[in-house]
Amino acid sequence: MAHYLVIVESPAKVKTIKKFLGSNYTVTASNGHVRDLPKSRLGIDVEHDFEPKYITIRGKGEILANLRKEVKKADKVYLATDPDREGEAISWHLYEALKLENKKTYRISFNEITKSAVKASIKNAREIDMNLVDAQQARRALDRVVGYEISPLLWEKVKRGLSAGRVQSVALRIIADREEEINAFIPEEYWSLDAYLRVEGEKKLLDAKFYGTDQEKMTIRSEEEMNRILEELDGASYSVTDLKKGERIKKAPVPFTTSTLQQEASKVLNFSTQKTMRIAQQLYEGIDIRGNGTVGVITYLRTDSTRVSEEADAGARSYIAENYGADYVAAPASAQKDDGKKIQDAHEAIRPTDIRRTPAVLKESLSRDQYRLYQLIWKRFAASRMQAARYETTSIKIAAGKYRFTVSASRILFEGFRCVYTEADDEKQSGNVLLKKLGPDSVLSKEYFEPKQHFTQPPAHYTEASLVKTLEELGIGRPSTYAPTISTIIARRYVAKENRNLYLTELGEIVNHIMKQAFPAIVDVNFTANMEGLLDRVAEGKVEWKSVISNFYPDLQEAVQMAEKELESIKIEDEVTDVVCEECGRNMVIKYGPHGRFLACPGFPECRNTKPYLEKIGVACPKCGKDIVIRKTKKGRKYYGCIDNPECDFMSWQNPAAQQKTSGTEKITNN
Repeated sequence: MAHYLVIVESPAKVKTIKKFLGSNYTVTASNGHVRDLPKSRLGIDVEHDFEPKYITIRGKGEILANLRKEVKKADKVYLATDPDREGEAISWHLYEALKLENKKTYRISFNEITKSAVKASIKNAREIDMNLVDAQQARRALDRVVGYEISPLLWEKVKRGLSAGRVQSVALRIIADREEEINAFIPEEYWSLDAYLRVEGEKKLLDAKFYGTDQEKMTIRSEEEMNRILEELDGASYSVTDLKKGERIKKAPVPFTTSTLQQEASKVLNFSTQKTMRIAQQLYEGIDIRGNGTVGVITYLRTDSTRVSEEADAGARSYIAENYGADYVAAPASAQKDDGKKIQDAHEAIRPTDIRRTPAVLKESLSRDQYRLYQLIWKRFAASRMQAARYETTSIKIAAGKYRFTVSASRILFEGFRCVYTEADDEKQSGNVLLKKLGPDSVLSKEYFEPKQHFTQPPAHYTEASLVKTLEELGIGRPSTYAPTISTIIARRYVAKENRNLYLTELGEIVNHIMKQAFPAIVDVNFTANMEGLLDRVAEGKVEWKSVISNFYPDLQEAVQMAEKELESIKIEDEVTDVVCEECGRNMVIKYGPHGRFLACPGFPECRNTKPYLEKIGVACPKCGKDIVIRKTKKGRKYYGCIDNPECDFMSWQNPAAQQKTSGTEKITNN
């Protein structure tokens, strides 16, 4: 019997895919990339046509040795890495590292890990797409030359441990530009005026908003102007002058892309982009469902397309008709169009692999966070195949002398998709029962006015969600890069995250200033977006990948050489703590190493004392009353423990966020 080998990226997929294939298939994992550019040097031969020098990643030798043994036993090898450029590149690296040129080798990809999708991919096996591989090589080479040419300059001029990146530096600039807007913002005063009117025969008052004159809409700019209007309104009579009824529709949303999923999960679930992608990866790779074994419950999570397969579309419409009624099913053409921007459209939108696998059905098989994210994806997809919501709108203008007040309301006529899904920033319905009773003959009288002073607000700080939206709109990065880009600028301390908002740090301000001064092209939004377009053309086979690097590198090298001569060194002071060095009595400072923050004596090299930096969370230990701090296991998993460890052994995996006293004893409430 013939024997076949299937190589996937993640060990989590092995069990799932093995179940779908026969006993003559062996499924094994490469654990991601097996080859990469070396960390210790540039790894790109600029003297010889920018040829990359790939080496085996440290620790992958044993994995490759095991893969070679399996290759020898196999009649055919199927490379089943992820269905994107990164996955295509991993397949090519496996092909090279395992020397598969004399073996029957095929590339297979599937957008969802289901039996039908996996079997269909075997039937439609193909060759490795070198255009996609080259697009990934070009991206990797560009990122490498930017990082390895500019980062040493930042070490020299500012401090070690800093980094620059082709996409991360632009993201930092976008945040810095917003910070400048906020700092430069000058608030402007304006006033609002509400008139509370009595409708004859009604107990409830009608709240009417000031609109302006009978000629135009007005903005009240000052208290003096407000007082003048109030004087002119004194003694005015009120009457309905204009009553309009209409109908408004709100279209169903399209299914999630990577970007919109990250944005909505941030708003609704308060997930970071990194957490959203991690949980979505788990849902894609497979969940152990009682009675069904391990099954992938969502489609591939890195996509910028809202396209949906005909089979999934038909299945969703059938489910909606059965469970909500035929009136709720959208017309076949709805939700099928993208918004016209340049997309790769390599695979479908993010959706459930089976619409009949509802969140309620899976609840017992999922963790809390998995359930919440799956529910969001399921509802959004179901909604995308449903009819628009319809509203009745009522708008009334009320005359008071030469001035006008307005009252408006809307009520839902047909829920449509809203019976399944409402977006985080959906407007709330406004209803006013008095409006139904108002007409041209209604008798109105003023009860009182409510004038209020306001000031215009500066632009909002970026959140992870709004930054992802901006990066996508500007064409910077791709679905796979949003989360790691944001994680990097936070980890480098260029940006601090507090209450969802992203704030520029002093360090971020300095790095951004240097990048703008010395490397304006690197942090230019249009330049970076155009570079993404070039990479897309490489993927389409229209541009040779090394020409992208050869056109870019000389200008970069010249800018680096000029910056080395002209940039002044900047000293970043270490943050001083209240922890006293027990060896010399100085206050210790926070330093940053490869594994994060630690405490060090500022008296180095005379005093070399260091100790772990333990971040207090403001909660007392329930056992001994001392501070609880954030700690990490040897594998890097975060937990919460007493600062007095090992004398006190309290620990918790959850954040002990609130302290309560119950019956004279202290109790920690985990959230």
